[in-house]
Amino acid sequence: MRGAPTNAIETSHLTRTFGGLIAVDDLTLAIPQGSVFGFLGPNGAGKTTTVRMLSALIATSRGSATVAGYVLGKQNEAIRQTIGILTETPGLYDRLSAWQNLLFFAEMYDLPSKRAASQVEHYLRLLDLWDRRGDRVGGFSKGMKQKLAIARALLHEPQVIFLDEPTAGLDPESARVVRDFIKQLRAEGRTIFLTTHNLPEADELCDLIGVFRSKLLRLDTPGNLRAGMFGAGTQVRVVGDATRWLAAVRALPFVQQATAAESILTISLAHPDDQNPEVVRALVGAGADIRSVEPTSHSLEEVYLELVENEHASTAIGQ
Repeated sequence: MRGAPTNAIETSHLTRTFGGLIAVDDLTLAIPQGSVFGFLGPNGAGKTTTVRMLSALIATSRGSATVAGYVLGKQNEAIRQTIGILTETPGLYDRLSAWQNLLFFAEMYDLPSKRAASQVEHYLRLLDLWDRRGDRVGGFSKGMKQKLAIARALLHEPQVIFLDEPTAGLDPESARVVRDFIKQLRAEGRTIFLTTHNLPEADELCDLIGVFRSKLLRLDTPGNLRAGMFGAGTQVRVVGDATRWLAAVRALPFVQQATAAESILTISLAHPDDQNPEVVRALVGAGADIRSVEPTSHSLEEVYLELVENEHASTAIGQ
């Protein structure tokens, strides 16, 4: 019996070229089983090409990979049968109803007829499409087609699922349904390879983030990405103008940097948990009235933009 792999996806020096263009450059990563992996990058970065390679839809130029324990290039048919995939375009049949579309694809997955009907009903209900099951898909909104395509990708209960912009075109309520659905899939032990331009969504959903622009710029958890890029620190909100207390904070030997904006002091510290009490004592001793003390927070969007802009600047200098 084939044992379940520790990592659902592994790549080693995976590369894809189109003529003289390197679309994916030397990609090496490992995605643990049962996690949500966010693949972030600008348009044209090679994200879709990567997904198409890992889905065994196009060949690699160099390198190797395994998906769900199967070797890319040697066990492509097994990979295609094991994974689920939502592509950039839904690829549904407009003249067929939602029910007929999903039943057709369930049969393509070789599901027995009774189970196929059960799975179609399950996912139509789960994604709030049951009442429209008899309607032609050509009359569906973009968001409804997107949800139907997600259902199609899951009919055969794949353990590894590639989702390319799954909430694109969805209204806020439908997008929340899809995000909650992704969390449910992870709780069931499935692995999600997620590409998205919605950075708050990636921050909410992903256990691991890869920032990518033809090559992998950074791979880590969202929290570690923030800490590695901006360091640790503390925000102290005081009564009145915070600039009055900058000197007291900067006098502390362990303070790396301190800035003030209106009533907020932002202080860079190596060990905030240990050093915050001394910061508070120094401020109170200097006469400050403190309203709150909180960890410094940076969004995933700030991290992403910093990484992509730094890489773009490095490339420009290299040229």
